[in-house]
Amino acid sequence: MHDMVIRGGTIVDGTGAARFKGDIAIDNGLISQVGKVSGNGKEEIDATGMIVAPGWVDVHTHYDGQATWDQEMAPSSWHGVTTVIMGNCGVGFAPAKPDRHEWLISLMEGVEDIPGTALSEGMSWNWETFPEYLDELERMPRTVDIGTHVPHGAVRAYVLGDREQPGAIPTDDDIAEMSRIVEEGVRAGALGFSTSRTILHKSIDGELVPGTTATAEELIEIGRGMGRVGYGVFEMASDLKREWKEFEWMGALSRETGLPVTFAALQSIAKELPLHEQISEMRAQNDNGANIVAQIALRGNGIIMAWQGTVHPFRFSPVWAEIDALPWEQQLAKLKDPEFRQRMIDTPSEIPDVDVADLYRIIAGGWMVQYEMGPDFDYEPTAEDSIMARAAAAGKSGVEYAYDLLMKDDGKGFIYFPILNYADGNLDFLEALQESDDTVNSLSDGGAHCGTICDAASPTFMLQHWVRDRKRGKRISLENAVKRQCRDTAVLYGLEDRGVLAPGFLADINIIDFDKIKLGKPWLAFDLPAGGKRLLQKADGYVCTIKSGQVTFKNGECLGVYPGGLIRGPQRVELAIAAE
Repeated sequence: MHDMVIRGGTIVDGTGAARFKGDIAIDNGLISQVGKVSGNGKEEIDATGMIVAPGWVDVHTHYDGQATWDQEMAPSSWHGVTTVIMGNCGVGFAPAKPDRHEWLISLMEGVEDIPGTALSEGMSWNWETFPEYLDELERMPRTVDIGTHVPHGAVRAYVLGDREQPGAIPTDDDIAEMSRIVEEGVRAGALGFSTSRTILHKSIDGELVPGTTATAEELIEIGRGMGRVGYGVFEMASDLKREWKEFEWMGALSRETGLPVTFAALQSIAKELPLHEQISEMRAQNDNGANIVAQIALRGNGIIMAWQGTVHPFRFSPVWAEIDALPWEQQLAKLKDPEFRQRMIDTPSEIPDVDVADLYRIIAGGWMVQYEMGPDFDYEPTAEDSIMARAAAAGKSGVEYAYDLLMKDDGKGFIYFPILNYADGNLDFLEALQESDDTVNSLSDGGAHCGTICDAASPTFMLQHWVRDRKRGKRISLENAVKRQCRDTAVLYGLEDRGVLAPGFLADINIIDFDKIKLGKPWLAFDLPAGGKRLLQKADGYVCTIKSGQVTFKNGECLGVYPGGLIRGPQRVELAIAAE
């Protein structure tokens, strides 16, 4: 008698092999049989007509604070994700001396748009060192497994203390101590180390994050800390300035340590290197013995703008400033007032003189690259879908049309502005990258950018848009999509026990009604600690999500079952032995 048997589904096993119909038996949290299962299960699931695939492995999230108080781990868990890796982009909460708690919160709030009040109220801070943080994470079961990086920002703040200021130059002893801390964290179970080197990442006070000005010597020495352990991934977000010669030191570090280095590969206004050069330079290093992997996003990374969100086109208007501090009910009453509307439309925005001023100008009036989000919104919109085009068709100005869009649904309308990955007005450039072994699907930022995006839904978008519905350009096969979001992401981080439906692997499984897969309409919730806001998005089509052999979600509803835990280090599996 098996613990569970899933019968009659169309199995897409995560290896890239052709789909086939069959059964899956589960025992002791592991897959024990795949194919024809004759024995019965204590629990039986009829998957006839459904896709049966591994649980998604999301390697780029920011649940570092949320994971200390939340068992459900939404919204990623709503979208079939069974493993998340957090601590990306150099931000996180360990190691942390008591006098640096608020500093680390301000760093996370600025970089990842996670409400500082929610973090302050939600986290216990029952740790100082990174190993102690892992111990704290291990105490709470969840719907998903979690793994994490040692973040550069926290390490630098821990070692430099008050000397950690923009442009701070650590001593050789400082760098040696940072390397030691990273080694200690990886030995305790961290999956890698992360840093950020982009002007788009700033603290809530507008200061560049600590890794931005780090030298190649500092980064390589820190990487050697992982090298002494023998495993770990070096993860980085960077503007890739030519004079930094990022790919040279990434290649040197990877060759010396034998470890993978991974970076965010994007079409970005901040990156000096265009995407094709990023990929070309990466491949030149890999041809010389390095192991560098590009993380790619599957849609335009950008902003969902709303009156109650973090950003909207009128954010810099002096008229908006009159009501900015008011409660929402009072704001809404003013926004509905025709006289106030006219003043907002007629008054130019006042753009602050900062290094991202050009971006702010596009937010305030770039109607040709902003799009109306309706119930069946296509995340690969055309020029004809832009606010500029629709405003012209309606006989309105762009600013009038945008205002009225935001007022839809009683002031809960949304505007989509893809800042990154949409320079061409389409996603064609991603077609070849999704067939490449040196890229992985990533950059969901689950748990972050709470008031601006909800890209935690990326795996669902992959199925709906790239596999089934895409009208512009090529689609990708279901088999390739599943492999990229399961086995490829898992293997990058040494998680060889998941991402494949075969005997001995973890029973992390999605049962999917492929015809019904659909992203829901986003909404703003105020359900974080201290009433913090976050943009959420659910999905149709997930019949069941199973984590370690237990059903955690059924038809989109959390069942209150929490078999997930903390991942400590690489996970190996001897398939034949583990399945017995």
